[in-house]
Amino acid sequence: MIQTNVSPTLDGLFQRISARQPDAPALLDPINKARITGQAPRRLTYAQADRAIAALAAHFIEAGLPINSVVGVQLPNTVEFMLTVLAAHRAGLIVALLPQLWRQSELTMALNRTGARAIVTTAKIDGVSHADLAMNAAAEAFSIRHVCGFGEDLPEGMASLDLALKVGSTTERTVVQDGRKAALVSFDVTSDGLRAVPRTHLNLIAGGLAIFLESRVPQGARLMSAFAPSSFAGLTSSLLLWLLSGGTLALHHPFDGEALESQINDSACDTLVAPAPMALRLTDIDLSSRMPTLRHVIGLWRMPEQISSSAQWTAAQAKFTDVYLFGEVGLFGARRTADGVPASIMPGSHGAPRDVPGASIAGETLLTPKGTLALRGPMVTVAAYAPPPPPADSLIAASPPDYADTGYAARLDRSSGAICITSPPSGIVSVGGYRFLSQDLQEWAKRLGQGALLTALPDRLCGFRLAGRAQDNARGREALNQLGLNPLMAEAFRDRTIPG
Repeated sequence: MIQTNVSPTLDGLFQRISARQPDAPALLDPINKARITGQAPRRLTYAQADRAIAALAAHFIEAGLPINSVVGVQLPNTVEFMLTVLAAHRAGLIVALLPQLWRQSELTMALNRTGARAIVTTAKIDGVSHADLAMNAAAEAFSIRHVCGFGEDLPEGMASLDLALKVGSTTERTVVQDGRKAALVSFDVTSDGLRAVPRTHLNLIAGGLAIFLESRVPQGARLMSAFAPSSFAGLTSSLLLWLLSGGTLALHHPFDGEALESQINDSACDTLVAPAPMALRLTDIDLSSRMPTLRHVIGLWRMPEQISSSAQWTAAQAKFTDVYLFGEVGLFGARRTADGVPASIMPGSHGAPRDVPGASIAGETLLTPKGTLALRGPMVTVAAYAPPPPPADSLIAASPPDYADTGYAARLDRSSGAICITSPPSGIVSVGGYRFLSQDLQEWAKRLGQGALLTALPDRLCGFRLAGRAQDNARGREALNQLGLNPLMAEAFRDRTIPG
């Protein structure tokens, strides 16, 4: 592959590590991958991963995808995800992250919104035929020209990427390694609906550095990621931490506690990245005897308003870092104090690490006149969240603000001056990593007939959980599935009767 280096890119970082330590372990699959996708787990060195990336990049080039084309990726947390992202960048393409829980309606909307030319998936994930979902969504997205996937028994018309890896084509083309170029598109839900958020390589590297430096992840770290990578936070806390540390990335498809513990011990992992409510539960076990190699725990909070009231971290052998996530707007990290409680977040610029004078600026937090938290800095793409321009006859200036409003309500503590995040954005429901407008619940319920109800109930672990009621719950589930909606919607109408 002929490349011109201008500034750092993700694939550029990978190739530097691979050239330095080709035989070192690079990527490790979940040990229960056979249950998840039906495929055997892979364990790749840097040299093996480099050959796989080159083969996948060659496939994209031979499929006729022009440079700067958008490729939608819907894959589980396995090595194929990381290989596909790096291969797309090596071929000069832009990756659109498609969350695993998305179904046909959301996939179609996202593909059309980005003008994607290709989609990458796998045959099945946890028993669901994602290959069929991709084919159906591609049929409704007029820009799609190529559909490909991993796994067995792919539908007719879907190209096999396992075959591409086996053949190992060496087709390549000249690609400019410029970190200022678009690398990724992720999707956020705001009060205005679905929003595509583009980012450059440099934006991604800035996000990864914010977590990497704050949590003090060591060089050559053995990382375990148990957080879905189909978001800005998910990708920066896995792929970017791996590339910045130059170590080994082990992957866990969330969430199986026993498998996770086995993976951490089998791979001697020193760093764990996981949803924070799950990670904090490690204090309930004897960490030193159950996971003796663990030294760093990075907890990602999809509901950052819960951090101040979260449990104390009491495991002395490992340091805990809270990572505040604000949809796709941005993130920041704060390592817990010596007594295991969350650190205070002060307004203004913050470095990484926070407690090191003169550290590089990772970003800035501020309060808007509306009483919401705003972010700005090298990872934040302000233009993606800029309000629409005023009408031509308006006297209001059309220049956008230099920050992105997260929508999270916040205030300053009177005694300390620290920022207190009080509630999530109004009108948005978050069930784990799945976000949607609350008004959509009523629209979907109306399609189920008179008397149907679909509502969101508060949940400590997931933010919200869904509950539904219909005259016939089984028909309600079937109707929602036929609409191509997220399975969380259908399962809200599960049978709750308890046998006597």
